[in-house]
Amino acid sequence: MCNACIIDGIREKMLSRRDLFRGAALTGVTVATTGLLSARAALAQSSGKVMDLTHGYDGDFPTFDGAPGILYDPAVKFEESGYQLYKLNINEHTGTHIDAPLHFSVDGTSVDQLPPESLVCPLCVVDIAAKAAEEANAMVMAEDIEAWINANGEIPEGACVAMHSGWAAKVGEEAYRNTSDGSFAFPGFSKVATDLLAEMGVAAIGVDTLSLDPGNSADFAVHYSWLPSGRYGIENLAGLDQLPAKGATVFVGAPKHKGGTGGPARVLAVM
Repeated sequence: MCNACIIDGIREKMLSRRDLFRGAALTGVTVATTGLLSARAALAQSSGKVMDLTHGYDGDFPTFDGAPGILYDPAVKFEESGYQLYKLNINEHTGTHIDAPLHFSVDGTSVDQLPPESLVCPLCVVDIAAKAAEEANAMVMAEDIEAWINANGEIPEGACVAMHSGWAAKVGEEAYRNTSDGSFAFPGFSKVATDLLAEMGVAAIGVDTLSLDPGNSADFAVHYSWLPSGRYGIENLAGLDQLPAKGATVFVGAPKHKGGTGGPARVLAVM
């Protein structure tokens, strides 16, 4: 299926999930509050080392639709006015960014409405780099979550669970986004895994790729289930290979433009 066809299909499938959100709102508050308590406990034991999980980006950074995600217009020039500034034209979903529930529903929570408690989370990193090296469209499966728990203990409520696939190292290469024939190809979460995480009360998921779903997804099942449940996602994370599987706390610097479906974010982890 061509990229344009996929994007058109997404637009056609945008349906209201008002009833689902009414129930999810109460669940989201509970998860966010519990997650903040867990994050505070983790911070109390931290070394204070801060890791930046955010890619710097410009108009060359890979985007889902292939168009530049940010354009700079020099609105004021230093040589003319003694100071300088740019007028920016930014796609909400470019660089390291948040997918808010509104991104895949008509009436979900917008990015400015995300509870601040949900933006400070215990961070759990699930490493699938080995299988992603063998299969570009590898997915985080339920067994990967179960293996993480067996090795590290329970995933805290309100956590952010991030997929480390090794893809961040490919930024700047065609292979970050697609194969040589133009087909999307990158790792993501499986719906069975995110359904399991939802049952555990996880607040957010993150990926070091362009999408929460793998590149070859035709139905965007994770986007259509995870986001409308009142939870958010983070795409294009960097530096996950520098973090332990557990023990870090993530701070998600979400933008706050009203009614936004998401937006570029500065994401920091404290260890």
